[in-house]
Amino acid sequence: MHLAFRWFGPQDPIPAQYIAQIPGVRSIVAALYDVPAGREWPRDAVLALKARIEDAGRAFEIVESVPVHEDIKLGRPTRDTLLDAFAATVTLLGEVGVKVVVYNFMPLFDWFRTDFAMPLPDGSTTLAYDEAEIDPAADPWGAGWPAYFPLDEPADDLKAAYRQLDENGLRANLAYFLERVVPAAEEAGVVLALHPDDPPWSIFGIPRIVKHRDDLAFVCGAVDRPANGLCLCVGSLGADPANDPPALVREFAGRIHFVHGRNVKHTGPRRFHESAHPPEYGDVDLVAVLQALHDTGYTGPLRPDHGRMIWGERGTPGYGLHDRALGAVYLHGVWQGICSAAGRQAAIDAAGRQAAIDARGGR
Repeated sequence: MHLAFRWFGPQDPIPAQYIAQIPGVRSIVAALYDVPAGREWPRDAVLALKARIEDAGRAFEIVESVPVHEDIKLGRPTRDTLLDAFAATVTLLGEVGVKVVVYNFMPLFDWFRTDFAMPLPDGSTTLAYDEAEIDPAADPWGAGWPAYFPLDEPADDLKAAYRQLDENGLRANLAYFLERVVPAAEEAGVVLALHPDDPPWSIFGIPRIVKHRDDLAFVCGAVDRPANGLCLCVGSLGADPANDPPALVREFAGRIHFVHGRNVKHTGPRRFHESAHPPEYGDVDLVAVLQALHDTGYTGPLRPDHGRMIWGERGTPGYGLHDRALGAVYLHGVWQGICSAAGRQAAIDAAGRQAAIDARGGR
């Protein structure tokens, strides 16, 4: 396993050089946020991003995210042309050394929170969600979700289209996407990592289909090839207490291509806030998650996910430097401890086997 850290490019208030100062971080995870969904990424812009990251002394091997156009998710006639552009971007990324491409299939809006600065008793602030604060009849736009990529269609029109599409229709459109894109990823030497829905349930009557174990199994089975895999965000999945992140790690070993380490605290039905990474602060046991990753031979990237805003830091909620840096060091330390304990146990086991051989007279 190796550590990665998300960066929003030159417009990010956090310099890439600061990220390079965090112990254990090998890769900086980035994307092109000024290219609309459905457009092929320009080679020059990708190479410029790669150069900035490498100038900071870190690897450009993970892109998060390449956005999926809404017409693809809706299964509209334009999707084939848009899929060609997505596949071309994946091909380009493989050519410049990217190994993992993260994407999501969340309709219309990405991760959603009802509070971007919930105060905690220690004076920090965090991202929070409370279903009771959502008016089902209200429009979701502007109500608490980050829009990184501009829409090229009125949001109200898209809302109406998605409310006519049930989960089965959305799954069929995801399968169509995978059938077209996975072969291109394989040829490019890239693995695809689908991010789960965040939070893992429907909001505003719009379908969501990457919420729990059965959904992950559908994704992997739709195109049953190693390049078609998962970004296991344990915080997204862990927002639903019915999900068991360590068990999911063990079940989907080999198809997990990226892991987001995040912790959440449940405070009621469909009500949670994000917390510091150690298990005593939230309800996701990240030690058990890392142990499961080690036991199943995971060798891919792991990054600290959303962090609190601490020490008076201002910036993009969830994406400050300080708490995510603490999370990175915590994850790195736990992983080293697990590896060290496994090495000691292996030595003990080997000594025991040798003692048994010696007791039998060398036979």
